[in-house]
Amino acid sequence: MTKKSKHPTLSEVAKKAGVGTTTVSRVINGVERVEPKTMARVQQAIQALGYMPNQAARVLKGHRTRTIGFVIPSIADPFFSNCAEVLQAIARSNDFLVIVLTTQNDSATERDAVNILTQHRVDGFVIAPADSESEALRSLLLRLPVPIVALDRPVAGALVPSVVANNFDGAQHATRHLIKHGYKRIVCLTGEINLYTIRERVRGYCDAIESAGLEPILETSIHDYESAEHVIKKLLHSPNPPDAIFTLKNRTTIDTFEALQKLGISIPKTVALVGYDDFQLAGTVRPAITVVQQPIYELGHVAAQLLFERLLSSPASGGSGVTSSPQQVQLKTRLIRRSSCGCSPKGA
Repeated sequence: MTKKSKHPTLSEVAKKAGVGTTTVSRVINGVERVEPKTMARVQQAIQALGYMPNQAARVLKGHRTRTIGFVIPSIADPFFSNCAEVLQAIARSNDFLVIVLTTQNDSATERDAVNILTQHRVDGFVIAPADSESEALRSLLLRLPVPIVALDRPVAGALVPSVVANNFDGAQHATRHLIKHGYKRIVCLTGEINLYTIRERVRGYCDAIESAGLEPILETSIHDYESAEHVIKKLLHSPNPPDAIFTLKNRTTIDTFEALQKLGISIPKTVALVGYDDFQLAGTVRPAITVVQQPIYELGHVAAQLLFERLLSSPASGGSGVTSSPQQVQLKTRLIRRSSCGCSPKGA
């Protein structure tokens, strides 16, 4: 007695549909035209038998893996986890699987992640570079034969399209907002100064401060709550303490807010606070925190669109491989006015 196959085969689908295996393959791959009635019979047979194509065998025959990679610093960061949700939704709509690998902003780990994805023969990937200026990463990406899109941070000097927020403009606008409130001693708190996003935000802050004839006060040693509390204590006990704080990352904003609360510092009466990037509780704490809000959904959506535009226009899909997409898409940020900067609760 012949043991029944655990998984339905291509031949079994063909037999049930009353067609040849070549016709079934054409329906599955969607490459060649099949008469509508025949296609319907094949699709009904596939559904009835619960047939799933053998992806490993398809790859060996030169077919796509129908997977894309997403290389990001951390899935715990709400910014990147939200982007991952958007990317996955668009991938699913195109019948692709997303493999997420994290780097903790370490360049060596990042290169390992790219190599792992390459070994798994992903059809393309989206990456948030740990170091936009890395020559090693640039050389590695230029050697890869698959479409790549950079998210949040570009890859300098490489022919890799990128989707970024206008970090310079967002920071400049936030700083000018504090200046319009009359603050003169505006300190900028940050860490990870080597990141492209942070450098652009620092540049925007400095441009607004210097244009107003004020003195930039930049503290770049913030990496956790303890370091934030230490720096804030030092600043507040200095001969000329700040009257406003601008934080360049939501984690730093949270740590700064908690430190000011612990120290009994009135916000914004004693020190105003504006943060870069919104977060879930920013509008519900008291006082509610004014923030620069990034278009997270749009960033993830546009990056995914650029990637799939390249995937679906590549020679492997029957396209020319040529696209008209811009080299960099830069999206606008928005200042969400709340109470911590000195605005009224209604954001007037």
